Amino acid sequence: MTASALRAALTAAPMLLALHATGASAALDAATGKALDAAIAGDHRSAENKARDVHRKPREVLEFVGLRRDMTVVEMSPGAGWYTEILGPVLADQGRLYAAQFALNDVPTYQRRLLGSFLTKLAATPDLYKSTVITHFAPPYALEIAPRASADLVLTFRNLHNWAAENEAGVSWSNVAFKAMYDALKPGGTLGIVDHRWPDPKTENPADRNGYISEERTIRLAEAAGFKFAARSEALRNPKDTHDHPRGVWTLPPSLALGEQDRDRYLAIGESDRYLLTFTKPTE
Repeated sequence: MTASALRAALTAAPMLLALHATGASAALDAATGKALDAAIAGDHRSAENKARDVHRKPREVLEFVGLRRDMTVVEMSPGAGWYTEILGPVLADQGRLYAAQFALNDVPTYQRRLLGSFLTKLAATPDLYKSTVITHFAPPYALEIAPRASADLVLTFRNLHNWAAENEAGVSWSNVAFKAMYDALKPGGTLGIVDHRWPDPKTENPADRNGYISEERTIRLAEAAGFKFAARSEALRNPKDTHDHPRGVWTLPPSLALGEQDRDRYLAIGESDRYLLTFTKPTE
C-alpha cells in the first residue's frame, strides 16, 4: 500500500476482531478500525516490523485499550517507534499523538541513536505524523509528557520493567513514571500497559534484571499512583515462554542476545510472554 493510498484509507469502516479478555473493552468504531487496518498494512512500515505483528497483535491491543482516531494519545518512551508508525497515521487527521521520547541530551549512545532513527522515521513520511508532537520523558528532569489532563489515553509498551528496576544509584523511576502518566491523563482517561510477564509473584525478585515484571506488581504500582485497575487481556500470552532464559527476555526475538547459540530454539518460542492491562484515572 502506498503512502497516498494509506492517507486515503484513513478516512473510512472495518470488521471488528474478538479479544480474549477479562473486563470490558471498547469496540473499535468503523472509521478508527479502517484507519488502523490501513496503518498496519502501510508501506511506510518495514517488512521486519510487519513480521512482528503476529507476536505483538497491534490491532487487538489497540482495540482493547479503546483507541479512537480523534483521541489525544501519549506513547511513553517509544524507542525506535514500532507502535508510533501505527498510532501516528491513525491519529493524523483528527487526533494528536504525544511521543514522550528520550531527552535530546541523554548520554547513553543507544538513546541518542534511537532518538535519531525515530526523528528520521517521522521525517520520511511527514503527512502520516503531522499530528505527532515530540515530548520527553527522562527522569528526573524531563517529565512533562503532555499538557496536564490533556490525554484520553496513555500507552506504554515494554517499559515498566526498566522503570521499576533500580539504577546504579539505587533509584527506581516507576513512581515518577506513573505520576507523569497520571498527570497527563484526563479524569476518566485510560492507561494501557504491555510488558513481559513474570508468571508468579511469589518467585519474583525485583532486583533481577531479566526484563520481566508480574501483573500483580504492576497493578500494585499503578494503584499506588491513584489508578484504578480496569481490565486485562490474554491476547499477548505466549505459553512457549519458560521465563528462565540466560539473558532474560533479550534472549528471545527480536533481540536474540545469544546470537547463533540455540537460535532456532528461541525463534520457535517467539517473542516473550506478555500481559496487557488497562487502568483508569478516577473522575473524582
